[in-house]
Amino acid sequence: MLPPMRINFFLVALLLSVNVQAAPQLNNEDMERFLIDKGLLAKIGQVRQTVGNKASELVFTAMGFLGVPYLRGGTSVETGFDCSGFVRAMYQETIGLILPRSAAQQAAATQKIDRADLQPGDLVFFNTMRRAFSHVGIYVGDGKFIHSPKPGSEVRVEDMGIAYWKNRFDGARRVPNGGNAMPALPALPAAANAPALETVSR
Repeated sequence: MLPPMRINFFLVALLLSVNVQAAPQLNNEDMERFLIDKGLLAKIGQVRQTVGNKASELVFTAMGFLGVPYLRGGTSVETGFDCSGFVRAMYQETIGLILPRSAAQQAAATQKIDRADLQPGDLVFFNTMRRAFSHVGIYVGDGKFIHSPKPGSEVRVEDMGIAYWKNRFDGARRVPNGGNAMPALPALPAAANAPALETVSR
């Protein structure tokens, strides 16, 4: 666990300005206003205080991709992400762990936890296509998650408490060892790693 500390705003601004390629450029005042409006500034500081280093690094990395466009089957910032491609890329880039390709496979390969036990860096799943575990995002705290929703949209943070997400919540999962010293997950056959057709229906 990290000792209590206050996050430096300029570190957050630097992360976002370096990594957000599809979003409009923001100056420091706009960046701070954006983070405050989204309820993210305080939460990012709390992440550094309350969770392990790898989990906080994962959330910081994910926040840096706000604004990257959705692409079905997408797995990189250059092309865009679908929901499971975004989750997979964040874990691979930050922790070096390769998760399965589809949301359903990610749910099956990780540890089931109660919603009340969610911590930043955990995975949250939703039924958005009339089938279980058809959408996934990364929990960032305070009832919010970051994800790549659907064609025509971009990576963004949303509130799990709004009716759409609340009614479609499918469960929460934790990657082994909470994102600290995580072992590699078993490899899947090539066919199982094919891009999944996942999106949000609204």
